[in-house]
Amino acid sequence: MDATSRTVGTAPAGAPGAPGPEQAVTGRKAPAVPVDPMAPYLAADFPWYGLDDGWTGRRWLGQVGAGPGIRAGQQDTGADYGTLGHGDEPAKQPEARDVRRFAVVVTVARRPGRRSADNTGTLEATSASSAAWLAGSGLLAATWPGQLDRTLRQDWLDQQSNLAWDLADDLDGPGWSSLTLPVNGLPQPFRYRESEYGWVLAGEAPGVLLGAFGRGVSAYGVGFGAVPDLSVYRGR
Repeated sequence: MDATSRTVGTAPAGAPGAPGPEQAVTGRKAPAVPVDPMAPYLAADFPWYGLDDGWTGRRWLGQVGAGPGIRAGQQDTGADYGTLGHGDEPAKQPEARDVRRFAVVVTVARRPGRRSADNTGTLEATSASSAAWLAGSGLLAATWPGQLDRTLRQDWLDQQSNLAWDLADDLDGPGWSSLTLPVNGLPQPFRYRESEYGWVLAGEAPGVLLGAFGRGVSAYGVGFGAVPDLSVYRGR
């Protein structure tokens, strides 16, 4: 599964490698120009999915990620998957008693097998397992135990991520159950599992693969829909 992410951050002013006006005069580096967080979503070549109109709570932008290779014979669009959040946003710091309620939808582009960036290997085609892995790792990142220090946290994340990977590779196995939910108003089968940290599901939608994870929001009551206007996710 191709689940390598690329952080979306800020872009330096001026041409790459060239000093900006302030740096040329004062020797100080010019301030970075913030990137519109909506830009990578709007540049994607696939539709984005979120919770449908049955969700009346807060909506927010998550993160956009890309695989490490360009698809053969095509221009790199810079995005292979991303998330849209609903409810409470992730905590900035670990909380001893985390009571946040959220549901995050993961949209994954359908990508065929393709060469890696250095042409030394082949990346697997994306699949429902890709969506399951991204959703599972997203849940872990959002709900890690607050009492762990940084070193133990990394050990815990490594251990749980390996487990999530194994589970995602076996969607038909006993670790998953079936759940039917609406997508664009039509029933669609998903694979679903619960843990002490929350729930994860994975399935398909027109043009993309879908994953989702959440806690404090019932998975049995959600529905998904293509997002016609991403501005509703800019936050309030």
